[in-house]
Amino acid sequence: MESLTIGFIGVGAILVLLAARVPIAFALGSVSMVGIMIVRNTKAAFAMIGSLPHEFASSWELSAIPMFLLMGAVAYKTGLTSSLYGAARVWLNSLPGGLAVATNFTAAGFAAASGSSVATSAAVGRLAIPEMLKYGYDKSLATGTVAASGTLGALIPPSIAFVVYGFFTEQSVGRLLMAGLVPGLMTAGAYTIMIVGRCTIWPKLAPRAAINVTWGERWRSLRDVWPLPLLVLGVIGSIYAGVATPTEAGALGATFAILIGLVQGRASFEVLKDAVMDALRTTSSLFFLAIGAVLLTRFLALAGVPTFIANLVSDMQLSEIELVIALAIIYLILGMFLDPLGVMLLTLPVFLPAFDALNVNLIWIGVIVVKMIEIGLLTPPVGLNVYIVKNVVGDAVPLATIFKGVGWFLLCEFFIMWALIWNPQLSLWLPNLMMD
Repeated sequence: MESLTIGFIGVGAILVLLAARVPIAFALGSVSMVGIMIVRNTKAAFAMIGSLPHEFASSWELSAIPMFLLMGAVAYKTGLTSSLYGAARVWLNSLPGGLAVATNFTAAGFAAASGSSVATSAAVGRLAIPEMLKYGYDKSLATGTVAASGTLGALIPPSIAFVVYGFFTEQSVGRLLMAGLVPGLMTAGAYTIMIVGRCTIWPKLAPRAAINVTWGERWRSLRDVWPLPLLVLGVIGSIYAGVATPTEAGALGATFAILIGLVQGRASFEVLKDAVMDALRTTSSLFFLAIGAVLLTRFLALAGVPTFIANLVSDMQLSEIELVIALAIIYLILGMFLDPLGVMLLTLPVFLPAFDALNVNLIWIGVIVVKMIEIGLLTPPVGLNVYIVKNVVGDAVPLATIFKGVGWFLLCEFFIMWALIWNPQLSLWLPNLMMD
């Protein structure tokens, strides 16, 4: 059997295992190991598995992941996020759907501290959903807002997805993080316009909360919040200015988050211990998944799949826009059934040769890929953020109601994706301004 045929059989086997709910890391790693044994030999396969995990885990670029996760965990455990929601609530309550708008901006702020969509949805959901339901908000609006705004954690820097993408594509992680900022803010803005518009047309969706707030109370609400935006701006600004690498910026962010918690009297030993353990657990699961993806990349390279795909794209004479649209469609389909990060790690080894053949800007493609990951977090039947929200609300809100709520946000995503695909400079102008 030819090596190329073995490579495609391996990809098919992985899809079958994933459909059978086999853990993604095991599916990628086991099939890749067997494939390498067949294409080369057993000795080569075991030599690779013996050295690759250490080489991967010791990568300097990936050391940003535990730092970003620790920063977000400390911010959540020390109550910085609850203060952020409280401030957003009193400032934005007067708008139609004000609590939902406050939830959206709270999620954007927490996303900028954590880099994790799942963590953002879980943290903001516990704060915001009971508050919105208390004031009579439509259940689909309340839960849909949390599920959708949680996806901002994938785009707004620091973003774990961009760090992983940068490692696999050998692109600058700093430029990727900056590339996600404008699309992330565009998404938050589009969500806000949609919420306000819907609640203006159908006021029953979001009854005005009877909260009388003075200007003095509004300004006082910022007293406990100012460290978080300052922390986020420091991390993003240091990367943008070129004075710190993403790893250094993440380490500084985690350090300052701990110091802020200590100064405010919120960072006890137990709180910091819980934050460190949360960051370690998430980092470990991500690294196991990514190591499986690295093995898949090596297996496909040995089988000749990347060369075949590059030649195929060259022969088909596809334009870069046509290729990007094809990528988006495939991500949309796979995202309905598979874990979004797993989709990215599964498809990158297949698509990268095609983009290389057309000399497509991989920073722009990174934004498209991560944006599609966002959408995959919302699409049924396996919208991970929807299930996170369901776990938060329990039996109070049916799963179908949450999916109904995210439908309006998916409509926003369609227009945002259209703008990002047809105008790459929306993603590229900010990283192009960065200092080297």
